[in-house]
Amino acid sequence: MSPSALPPFPADLPIRDLLVVDFKLLKAGDKAQANALWQAATTWGFWYLKNYEAEDCVEAMFKMGRETLVLPFEEKMKYWQGNKGASFGYKVAGATYADIDGSTDVAEFINVSKDDAIAYPTIVHKAYPTTVNVHMEEAIRPFIRSCLETNRVLMNVFNQKLELPAGTLSELHCPEKECISEARCIKVPPASNDIKIALGAHTDFGSISFLVNRLGGLQVLVSNPKSGIGEWTYIKPIEGYAICNIGDTLSILSGGILKSCVHRVVPPPGDQAKHERWSLVYFARPTNDVYLQALSDKSLLIAEAVEKADKSLYTPGMTAAQWFAMRQTQHRTDSDKGIDTILALGPKMVGAQV
Repeated sequence: MSPSALPPFPADLPIRDLLVVDFKLLKAGDKAQANALWQAATTWGFWYLKNYEAEDCVEAMFKMGRETLVLPFEEKMKYWQGNKGASFGYKVAGATYADIDGSTDVAEFINVSKDDAIAYPTIVHKAYPTTVNVHMEEAIRPFIRSCLETNRVLMNVFNQKLELPAGTLSELHCPEKECISEARCIKVPPASNDIKIALGAHTDFGSISFLVNRLGGLQVLVSNPKSGIGEWTYIKPIEGYAICNIGDTLSILSGGILKSCVHRVVPPPGDQAKHERWSLVYFARPTNDVYLQALSDKSLLIAEAVEKADKSLYTPGMTAAQWFAMRQTQHRTDSDKGIDTILALGPKMVGAQV
């Protein structure tokens, strides 16, 4: 369904106003845009990005997702991501806990590795369904390459603002090295009375996330200045804009200067709840061999920030690949199940939408 045919986001809901960064101007070196990006990344960690280069690939990426996630459950499970820390491939709805009450998520998605897309038809990490492969060269690879370029520009701004030696962050996210960066197409079914949370509260594992969604449901946790209590506030989707946010690894590398904000996905509000919610994300992550720790030895600004904070937060003591595997296995509902067990239970038992 085209964006214009979807119900509008309700006008009476509280929303988090985000700064808008014009990527075209940012790439051209506009200082005002760089300052706006810095302000957004060091406060809420979320911002809108307009005139982003991957926009031309969005519809084709959604087409790939629709064709893939409509496949029979048994066919999708041939490309299962597993439950031991891997991510590429098919993720079953209901595979993670959504809240402390034991509710499970209702989102299913297909993840395509950056490395596999760039190397296609060579397989680096994972094989994918035909519905993915037929879109690899004209949609997935261009989408990922555009996101890589966007990430490079943003990283250069952060590198300068953090007073790091030239190229430091870009080298830690080198496109030519293996990493767990990936494109993800997500399907959430129309809301029902028993669905309160589509995807539970979390921070993103990687460095920067690029999100395109047409329906509401994304919420960020914001502290009320009067009570100090966290409150969930919607981020309104805007046609033609991507929503970007800082993830944990970039927050660690920056000594907490760049903020990784807690967020979640709930059913779309108002009349939007009657429709499937489709989202497209690119997760930019450090190369697998990057040892995660604040770059205090390379930046006085970062060193001063770490000195004022709990130093243990910025020294996880592991590589980016190890960090991701650890985070990926948290909150799983299926960690004790093998693929045969999941297939025997069937999609309705594990929460997958068919």
